Formats: sequence, C-alpha cells, structure tokens
Amino acid sequence: MIVLEHVNKVYENGFHALKDINLEFKKGEITVLIGPSGCGKSTTMKLINALNTPSSGRVLIDGKDISRLNPVELRRNIGYVIQSVGLFPHMNIAKNAGVVPRLKKWDKDKIEQKVNQLLDMVGLDHTTYGTRYPSELSGGQQQRVGVVRALAADPDIILMDEPFSALDPISREQLQDELIRLQQELNKTIIFVTHDMDEAIKIADTIVLMKDGEVIQTGRPDTILRHPANDFVRDFIGSKRLQNESTYEIPLVDEVMITNPVTAFPSRGLAEAIKMMESKRVDSLLIVDRNRQLQGAVSIYRVLDQYGEEGKTVADVMHPVRYSVASGSTLAQAIEIMDSHQLSNLPVVDSNNRFLGLITRGSVVKHLAEVYPTIVPPEQNGEGE
Repeated sequence: MIVLEHVNKVYENGFHALKDINLEFKKGEITVLIGPSGCGKSTTMKLINALNTPSSGRVLIDGKDISRLNPVELRRNIGYVIQSVGLFPHMNIAKNAGVVPRLKKWDKDKIEQKVNQLLDMVGLDHTTYGTRYPSELSGGQQQRVGVVRALAADPDIILMDEPFSALDPISREQLQDELIRLQQELNKTIIFVTHDMDEAIKIADTIVLMKDGEVIQTGRPDTILRHPANDFVRDFIGSKRLQNESTYEIPLVDEVMITNPVTAFPSRGLAEAIKMMESKRVDSLLIVDRNRQLQGAVSIYRVLDQYGEEGKTVADVMHPVRYSVASGSTLAQAIEIMDSHQLSNLPVVDSNNRFLGLITRGSVVKHLAEVYPTIVPPEQNGEGE
C-alpha cells in the first residue's frame, strides 16, 4: 500500500537524515518505526503525508507518487496523531473530533453520527464527553480524542508520532490496549513511531528498527527477538528480553496443570456437591470414578436447577466433557483449544482417559510469572518487604 523507494533526505546544512530507505508498509497492519533519538524514524513517517519531502527517491501510496498529489488533499485523507494531541481549546470535544470531516464538507448529521460512534468506541460516552472542553479531560482522555479525530474522516492510513509517550504508565498501557482493539475492528494501515521497545513489541505487526538514518532490521517482533541482525539490535532490544526469548521453551501441560483440582465421585448427592463447591470456592466440579476415569463435569447452576428433586446424584445432572488435552501435549496446544472453544479450563488426561490435572487461566498466568518474574510486582510474588 505504501512504498518508499531509494529515499534520501539531505538538509541544507548537509546533514544526511535518511540514507537510501526502501520500505513497504503493508495494508491493514501496524508498522512501528523505532530507534534512538535522531535515527530518522519521525522524518520517515512524515514523508508519507508530505510534511517532509525526499531529496531523492519516491513515496508511493497505492501506486501513486505522492509528489504529484495536492499535499493539502493528501493530508486530509491521512489521520495524524501526535504526542501533544493539539486539540483546539475553544472547541468542545465533538467539534474537535469533527474538524477534518467539516473541512471535507461532510453533511452535519453524518459528522455527528461518526463522531459519536468513535467517541463511544474509545470509551468516551458521547453524551457525557461530547460537550466538554479539552481542559476538562485528563491527558489520557485527550489522547483518545486525538485518536478519534484522526479516525473521523475514515482514512485508510493513520500516522502516530509517539502519541502515548507523555502519558503515565497506566494510561499508556490502556491506550495501547485500546489501539490494538480498535485495529481489530477498523483494520487501518497504521505507522507508529516510538522509542520504547516494549511498546513496539506489544502493538506491532512489523517492526522497523532504524539507526543514523538507515534501516537496520525489519521483521515481525518475534523474528527480531529471536534473530537480531547485529550487536546494535541486540543492545537496543536488551539482554533480558533476548535471554528470556532464547531460553524460554514452551512447556508441556504436565508442568503447568493443577494436579489437585476439586473433583467428586458420580455417587455424590446434590447437597454434598453444593457444600464441596462452597468450601473450595469453585463454581463447578469434575466428576471422576474410583479409577480416576473422567466421567463429566457439573456446574453450580446445573446442581441448583435440579436441587429440588430428592435422590439425585451428580451423575444424573453432569454433562460430558467435550474437550481435553493429552498428557505430553504442549501448553501452546492447550491454549489453542481453550481459545478456540472459549474454555475457562481444560482437563489433562492420559491415554486411558484417566484424569491427571487441570489447565486453568490461573495456572497459565502463574507459570508465566515464574518464567518472567520481573513482570510480577514484588507484593504479588512474595518478595515484598
């Protein structure tokens, strides 16, 4: 969709800011430009909306050389989000968000409908925030409005120049999540500039790592983590990330499963089942026979629904377990099954269908916390003062 061909940028003072840049930004992906200060990442991004012009080379959008296009018209068809947001203080939020559609002479009702829809999408209820002014919003909320403004005219391309770097860590994390969610819904072509490798790894489909006006390495985050091109890339990524990436092996389900989950025999009465769930603080039981053969499962809702009928046992109300994973399978296989079928847990069984343990979301998180202890706050991993 966007192609840079042999682009150079040399300023009047002789500074060679970009050196033979050849890049392709794929349609519908988030491409992150990253590198140390002065590496040329923002200069590269601003070529796309003609805020910078190349000294030589071409910038193509959908096969068209943008040097032949009207720059004002070009910019109105490209969303742009910057670090300082740049909201107009005298305009309310709805008017701020609708600036570009008004310049494009959209119908008033169409603008209002689009702005309201987008404000709601980013968690700013339009009935509450539409009439407020920028000074009445937090930094994170203002940045959300900046994103809405960039999206309001429904452009195919969005440029984002370190949009979250001035925010506090919590707001920044929330907006990164918001961006990923929005991208899944809207499928835009996003070029995102940052100096933060953690941010790049989290949001990028493709990372472009730059230094001194040159592209050093391009690839998927996982590829760059596993196969850094040189010492500069290794140093920029950081030894801790590389160590974790290179030494981490996908575990087997046997290493991650809970080995003593709450189970019950088929002969248990419904009152007994309720008492067991209450004491163990769970909302379901796995039913096994005396040989640990997995028979089924029963939820608290199913038990309560049949509770009024005397003499019934959990065998009468349990449902079959449709999905399980074999001992010796990888955690990745288990997670794929859980994700595909929206399961909160997954039994682990041997070749004879004997119940061995249970993979839960909690057991997966616990395992990851043990592998990557630095991501867990001290008060949560038992190392607090």
